Amino acid sequence: MRFVHTADWQLGMTRYFLNGEAQPRYSAARRDVVAALGPLAEQSNAEFVVVAGDVFEHNQLAPRVVSQSLEAMRAIGVPVYLLPGNHDPLDAASVYTSALFTAECPDNVRVLDRPGVHRVRDGLEILAAPWTSKAPTTDLIAEVIDGLPADGTTRIVVGHGAVDILVPDKDRPSLIALEALHAAISRGAVHYVALGDKHSRMQVGNSGRIWYSGSPEVTNYDDIEPDPGHVLVVDIDEDQPSRPVSVDARRVGRWRFVTLHHSVDDSRDIADLDINLDLMADKERTVVRLALTGSLTVTDKAALDACLDKYTRLFAAFGLWEKQSEIAVIPADGEFDDLGIGGFAAAAVDELVATARAGGEDADDARAALSLLLRLVERGADRGIA
Repeated sequence: MRFVHTADWQLGMTRYFLNGEAQPRYSAARRDVVAALGPLAEQSNAEFVVVAGDVFEHNQLAPRVVSQSLEAMRAIGVPVYLLPGNHDPLDAASVYTSALFTAECPDNVRVLDRPGVHRVRDGLEILAAPWTSKAPTTDLIAEVIDGLPADGTTRIVVGHGAVDILVPDKDRPSLIALEALHAAISRGAVHYVALGDKHSRMQVGNSGRIWYSGSPEVTNYDDIEPDPGHVLVVDIDEDQPSRPVSVDARRVGRWRFVTLHHSVDDSRDIADLDINLDLMADKERTVVRLALTGSLTVTDKAALDACLDKYTRLFAAFGLWEKQSEIAVIPADGEFDDLGIGGFAAAAVDELVATARAGGEDADDARAALSLLLRLVERGADRGIA
């Protein structure tokens, strides 16, 4: 028996840092990766798909988002089981009980809207632990697996949330107890646990039967979310009493959110950064956050600004990570000697240079003024202005 485990689609998600037209493309990509599960399920001979929570970004969605999302699920073809999670809990305002959802929900889509057993077919059950609020007061999975018999039925647990061994706050009441999962697996009552909440693919424990699939399309930078963009094809051998499991990760995501750390201290470093950025493929589907450190002359800082400005126009989003960036701008000796100005203007430039070198509260303004002066001089030279 084979099925697809996925989670954290968060359809309707927006990312504030995306450039203007990039947000619609990103939203479309999240729907496209859902629809693409159809060919994957067919190629894998998967019986069904389970979505372990956070199908939608939240419950207050535009009607267009709901309709387009359901159409993407329809394209999957095989049965799709949706678990309400912390983003889209089954509360009074739930999207799953809205008139639009219930009217347009395809025949192949089933909401795991009650805790406990959902029969898939003879000998195969899903044990669901849906969220009914954003802050459960108990371990929802422990409640549905408590006292389960090992009676030869193949059981898949579908849950959402943090496993207790993965977080420092052990007092949180909604934490999933790994010990309870291992006990149910050890006695043969449960054979696979499909989890959502972590957006990176992750195996939990050493049984090989407890997994976070991660989000099928990236949602955050790679230093926070190191292994997104997958779904898991899970195979359970029902011909053997022990129900051995194999898990095959399939990469389906196409976007990247990348954090780059670079030191820039001279023009060669800037040229190297330029080359590295130029070589990055699929810029329209790539978000870059730069952490830059170093010390530059005003001339080199202007060159860096021009480099960054170019790539701001090319990537889906691109910019400095301000908290992790620190660039000192210090005018070099003689850097402004050849500007061809004299008198009062030359004296003003000398004063700006001295202020920029001295530091203090006016130094940033002085450096900005010097950078602007260089750009104006260069622009005049390009236009042939003497």
